[in-house]
Amino acid sequence: MGSNLGEREENIAEALRRLSVGVNIERTSSLYETEPVGYKEQPWFLNAVCLGETKLKPQELLSFIKGIERRMGREEKVRWGPRIIDIDILFYDDLVLETPELTIPHPRLHQRRFVLVPLVELNPDFVHPILGLTMRELLKRARATEQVRRFKRESS
Repeated sequence: MGSNLGEREENIAEALRRLSVGVNIERTSSLYETEPVGYKEQPWFLNAVCLGETKLKPQELLSFIKGIERRMGREEKVRWGPRIIDIDILFYDDLVLETPELTIPHPRLHQRRFVLVPLVELNPDFVHPILGLTMRELLKRARATEQVRRFKRESS
């Protein structure tokens, strides 16, 4: 998940609270501050990855997540543009799924350090069901096209 508008840290925390209604969240990565990808003229993101279990089927989970994003005020304006909250399904066990609405595993996660760094923190040995590589191996292969750094809260 990611946020680059408003109180980014609070947005992530609120999204996790709302997500926990339908997902038993087992672990959450540290927060990472990340340079925007694609559309560069926007604030940096805070990103995190969580690991959880759900009884929701993949399409139900997507609908649940999109509802959280809408209720938190997300508006679709610019592809890869600024947003209050963005929640993606990266994996669903070792399921491989491709529909017009949903692709699992997330089709670009192996190219994005802002996803791989927190994934490696949570589960470095998880194997990508299509690529056959661990998260650690994918991170080593990912081009360093964007900056990713552990988020440090500013002291007041």
